[in-house]
Amino acid sequence: MDTDALVERYLNHVRVEGGLSRNTIDAYRRDLSKFQRYLLQKKIGQLRQVTQDTVRNFLGTLHALQLSPVSSARCLSAVRGWLRFLHEEQVIDEYPALDIAPARRGTRLPKTLSEREVAALLEVPVHATAEDRRDRVMLELLYATGLRVSELVSLELAQTNLEVGYLRVTGKGSKQRIVPMGEPAQRLLVDYVQSIRPQLLKHGPSRVLFVSRRGTALTRQAFWKSLRARAQRAGLTKAVFPHMLRHSFATHLLGGGADLRSVQTMLGHADIATTQIYTHVERERLKEVHAKFFPRQPRRKTKSLQQQREKTPRNLQE
Repeated sequence: MDTDALVERYLNHVRVEGGLSRNTIDAYRRDLSKFQRYLLQKKIGQLRQVTQDTVRNFLGTLHALQLSPVSSARCLSAVRGWLRFLHEEQVIDEYPALDIAPARRGTRLPKTLSEREVAALLEVPVHATAEDRRDRVMLELLYATGLRVSELVSLELAQTNLEVGYLRVTGKGSKQRIVPMGEPAQRLLVDYVQSIRPQLLKHGPSRVLFVSRRGTALTRQAFWKSLRARAQRAGLTKAVFPHMLRHSFATHLLGGGADLRSVQTMLGHADIATTQIYTHVERERLKEVHAKFFPRQPRRKTKSLQQQREKTPRNLQE
């Protein structure tokens, strides 16, 4: 049973038909590898032997591995899609995942940075190297536009309008959107293109906007490493990762009064329900502010005084 070839056939199919990103395709490949290993462990040598119980038991192993609900749901989605594809291609006679649905996922609020923490990141003194100056521009642009880091590192020079101040971004599903960048990011980007980028391009021209010394596109991992180092220099104790800037961009926009539809457009969300998660983040923040400053809230100080009174000898209380 050459399941590897069948997996690649399926991934090529969803890449062309669904326009899925490379990162999603890689995630599906890892998920289907888990399922393949499970079939080997259970000594299932033919795909026609896969039943509903097989898929349900596989889902049980994901829970036993303590995968997050999001990861488990994505893995099941990959397996169901693959089996449906095999059924449509008549590789298997029946579709064994027909009545199997993923467990309901709880709402997980995205992790964000406060405006003060973002300011601390942006105000870290910049080293004189072209790489550090480039990374500072990338950080400003990431926060100013809410791009995914994969979109940021794959930007081409032709996708920027430096005069008007916007980007033409190709996102998930090869969908394009126009995103304004704001004046501070625009000024930094103009300076990068005119003075910093030429220093990095020693091996000839490149279409990519943010380049390494080799003239190639910067990788997501390289930018993530640079961001962690900058967070340490800023004195931030929490773990900081690139997607937090996207979450912070959306949350701060909504907190400042932006409407949900505009934020949806700038983020490139196909469904506004995906954008609505950031309204939950803002609500949680407002609840914390209310609990901290509203005068009718019970105070910890009052509780501690009561505890102190209980510990005081009765004769002293009187």
